[in-house]
Amino acid sequence: MTITSTPPEFRPARRVVRTVLLALLVLPVLGWALLRLFGAERGYLVQLFAFTPYVAAWAWAPLILALAARKWLVAAVAAIAAVLLAACVLPRALPDADRGPSGGARLTVMTINMYIGQADPAAVVELVREHDVAVLAVQEFTKTAERGLTAAGLDVLLPYRSLADDEPLGTTGSGLYSRYPISEAGSARGAGGNLQAYATVHAPGAAPLAVESAHPLAPYAKSVLDLWKEDLADEPRKSVLLGDFNSTLDHAPVRKLIRRGYRDAADAVGKGLLATWGPYAGRRIPPVTLDHVLVDKRIGVREVDVEPVRLSDHRAVIAELSVPRS
Repeated sequence: MTITSTPPEFRPARRVVRTVLLALLVLPVLGWALLRLFGAERGYLVQLFAFTPYVAAWAWAPLILALAARKWLVAAVAAIAAVLLAACVLPRALPDADRGPSGGARLTVMTINMYIGQADPAAVVELVREHDVAVLAVQEFTKTAERGLTAAGLDVLLPYRSLADDEPLGTTGSGLYSRYPISEAGSARGAGGNLQAYATVHAPGAAPLAVESAHPLAPYAKSVLDLWKEDLADEPRKSVLLGDFNSTLDHAPVRKLIRRGYRDAADAVGKGLLATWGPYAGRRIPPVTLDHVLVDKRIGVREVDVEPVRLSDHRAVIAELSVPRS
């Protein structure tokens, strides 16, 4: 008599159960990949799509399981999903062959969300000094943040400014600081209610640069998704657009914005997967990349750094650029 772990009459049923379980792992990943590929995220998926790089990493697990179980059809579908997601995400970790012109004037820019004005101003000023930042964009900018930055010595390093602090909300203010003279300074309020400070920077030996501190509304609820999309669609054409976009490169509206003639600085140098936001308020939310430096195609990208700032839930993005000479 032969003793087996599973009676023969149950083996086909067990195989079916395995196939179904594997399919239940694979099909959501395939659906995610197709939605990402065609930019079709909707509703609550908009928030979840910020975590696409994590899904792309997980996508290889069902493939390995399907191969181990010799479920070839399921494995083929899993491979398609994993490769599609890798094609969407992996290029951000690889430097672009074309990072733009390299022979222009050097200019370093930085953006930081001040977290309702609570970020440590001394930490911000230290980064400006350490990285020789010439243009600083701030979001969630308040009077308290302005006073703190002034006390920490920012006005000495960057004496020119276009400020639009917004009280009492705190989350809607914006500002630009510059080492060099500026003109055409002002601010505009987006459909979602956030202010965006802007100015034209006149750096020695460089062509004038139109710069704006970007802060589209966050897609925090289904009811505001149209405003989020409208804010991104309405972003003005600038030489440099930097800030908290409340979007990752896996969101279709920000990719559409970039196709209007920008390059993402971090993506260009292979640092597009460095997270800039999270965890939030102590919650175990995986960090994601919401903050960006977008430059027009006349501008080259030399280097990008992402640095933590004490008391802010965002990290600073610092980009060294090559800008057209005057």
